[in-house]
Amino acid sequence: MTDIPSGKSPGFSLPSIKQVIETLRSGDIALATGVMGLIVILIVPMPPILVDMLLAISIVFSVMILMTSLFIQKPLEFSSFPTVLLIATMLRLGLNLATTRLILSEGHEGTSAAGHVIEAFGSFVTRGNFVIGIVVFIILVIVNFIVITKGSGRIAEVAARFSLDAMPGKQMAIDADLSAGLIDEDTAKKRRADLEGESAFFGNMDGASKFVRGDAIAGLIITFINVSAGMLIGMMQQGLGFQEAANNYTLLTIGDGLVSQIPALIVSTAAGILVSKSGVTGAADKALTLQFTGYPRALGMSSAVMVALALLPGMPLVPFMALAGGVGYAAFRASRSKSVRQIEEKAQEVAKAAPPPQPSEPPITDSLKIDDLKLELGYGLLSLVKEDETGTDRLTEQIKALRRQLALELGFVMPPVRILDNMQLEPNDYKVRIKEVEAGAGQIFANQLMVMDPYGNPIDLPGNHTTEPTFGLPATWIEPALRDEAELRGLSIIDPSTVISTHLTEILKANVADLLSYANVQSLLSGLPKDQQKLVEDLVPGQITVSGLQRVLQSLLTERISIRDLSSILEAVAEIAGNGRSVAAITEHVRSRLARQICAANLGPDGNLPLLTLSPQWERDFAEAMAGDGDNRHLAMAPSKLQQFIGAVQSAFERAAQQGELPVLITSPSIRPHVRSIIERFRPQTVVMSQNEVHPRIRLKTVGSV
Repeated sequence: MTDIPSGKSPGFSLPSIKQVIETLRSGDIALATGVMGLIVILIVPMPPILVDMLLAISIVFSVMILMTSLFIQKPLEFSSFPTVLLIATMLRLGLNLATTRLILSEGHEGTSAAGHVIEAFGSFVTRGNFVIGIVVFIILVIVNFIVITKGSGRIAEVAARFSLDAMPGKQMAIDADLSAGLIDEDTAKKRRADLEGESAFFGNMDGASKFVRGDAIAGLIITFINVSAGMLIGMMQQGLGFQEAANNYTLLTIGDGLVSQIPALIVSTAAGILVSKSGVTGAADKALTLQFTGYPRALGMSSAVMVALALLPGMPLVPFMALAGGVGYAAFRASRSKSVRQIEEKAQEVAKAAPPPQPSEPPITDSLKIDDLKLELGYGLLSLVKEDETGTDRLTEQIKALRRQLALELGFVMPPVRILDNMQLEPNDYKVRIKEVEAGAGQIFANQLMVMDPYGNPIDLPGNHTTEPTFGLPATWIEPALRDEAELRGLSIIDPSTVISTHLTEILKANVADLLSYANVQSLLSGLPKDQQKLVEDLVPGQITVSGLQRVLQSLLTERISIRDLSSILEAVAEIAGNGRSVAAITEHVRSRLARQICAANLGPDGNLPLLTLSPQWERDFAEAMAGDGDNRHLAMAPSKLQQFIGAVQSAFERAAQQGELPVLITSPSIRPHVRSIIERFRPQTVVMSQNEVHPRIRLKTVGSV
């Protein structure tokens, strides 16, 4: 058995003082404790010293609210004001009830029965005459209830109504700016949140102003109860005389009313400042100073009026003349500042209107820079890059989508395409340049449509008969008015922007290896997840350099194999790199590791991989034609034999095409690179795979043999 120490119970321990303090320091626990404390004040009698402390807290709390309202830049920054107002009102009402309990129960003992704060306020205001105290208290209540509270409540009501009415229009304006591209999605979300917060704030302020009004009414009722009930208790229960009872209870009641009404007046003023600040940006002092000093003539006229008042018979000269001098000096400073601002604005306007300075001659080194991708348009095609009514142009948007699509297909982001006009071109011609070298060209008509027959039949529609620039198929340019007729005939209709983007797509795919730069490879390596960076550190440059890895990736891209699965490629390189391995050998090993990806990219519509096999005779011919040793082996086949092989390949693929198949050519691993180097010269899109690249889970379908 285990002995349990005395004073402790198993499974339970009291929290330490430190734990209690840490719990109370939590914001939500502290707020909940404070609200529960307000309820306790309404129920439990409070000693005078604790009442003094809570009254001081009430006064300081109201001053903090006022100062915050003055210094905030816009009302929404103090969105918690309705909640703060409710807490401040509850605190004052709770203190009113606590002081009422002390006044009625202990008022016969003297003017300090409800604490020294109430006694000090009552003595200072009444000055021995409780009639003066009652008058001052009533004036404060009238100012708070009729002037400030009623006015701020009306402002809050109107602001809430107009804010809600204007909300749909403001939301539509935000959506319009977002659609026009003037703002981004994050800015639009922030504006919508601010708009919703502003509407909710003014709606809450409309209701919160009722707290202040109810507080003022409750103050009047409590004051009447304290005086009348106190007089009755003092004279009938405590045996006080009328003069003594009137002195004690009136002083206590007036002090209690002032202690509660002064914080209420401060909070009401803060509420009025907050709701009247709608449409004014910046702290109150800066906004008022800027707007008052914005009209120096108004300040000058005010100074002249005060001088005239000072000269009237019987008027005190010193105060009016002092104020006139201060306001006149402010008018002089404001006029001077305004003149300086006007001179600066005119200088800025002159600077904007002045012709721009002649640019200095660019350095010669700028002429050495080249663009990776360039699209040159004749002047007749410039309309393709003009913005339409939506603020966008179709060609630019299609090129952006093309770069995004190629990034997904090939695994790296293509360099941006620079579009510019070339006055040396024919009006309807365009050229695509890769690193300043022409890679493709074509002719299109910006205001017409290209139509093509899916079955290759001749098109008898009137128009300009031409050849489609991407694949060399027969096509015709027709007027847009013939579009409906072309659709009825089942013709394919292509707009000019799509013709260019399609041609550009094929050009990029054919030259993608030349666009993968050293910097692109470094960017791809640095963009790998952190858990794969260790593989990069072990591989580069210990086993292979970045340049060697670039050549491997370029070899894959040349045969249109995506490098998006870069981690698998690096793992395959790590398995074979080093020991003087050539780039070709590393590439072949990587291809075998990417067998699933290569097969999936070439599957037919039925889910099978269509194959054209290389006959054993051609396998032997290629094997016997290999010269050299190891990685230096190369193909040394007679030209006549090569011509015979090319003819056999073309015939085999034509037969497969007649069957509706687009097969891949399968060879042995040792000769695959050499077979591919021959075929890419006359059929660059033909896929040549080795037997090692056929994934065991892929279903095969042999459609012929070479």
